[in-house]
Amino acid sequence: MKIIKICVGSSCHVNGSYKVVRAFNQIIKERELENDIELVGSFCMGKCTEGVAVECDDIIYGVSLENVEEVFEKIWEENN
Repeated sequence: MKIIKICVGSSCHVNGSYKVVRAFNQIIKERELENDIELVGSFCMGKCTEGVAVECDDIIYGVSLENVEEVFEKIWEENN
C-alpha cells in the first residue's frame, strides 16, 4: 500500500488542496487502485510557495490541477 500525503494546511487549502484531493481520488478510482494507494491529509510540509504540497516516499511535489495527473504518473512509476 502506497501512502500519498496531501497538505491541508491553510496555504495549501487556499491553493486548492481540496480540488487536488478530489483529482487524486478520481485518478485512483479510474485506474482501480483503491487497494494500492491510500490518500491521507497532512499538516504543512513547508513548501507553501510551490502549490499544494504532496508527499510520497519522502519526495515532496508541488501540485496544481494542471499537473496533478503528471505528478500521479511520477509517483506511480517511481514506485512500480
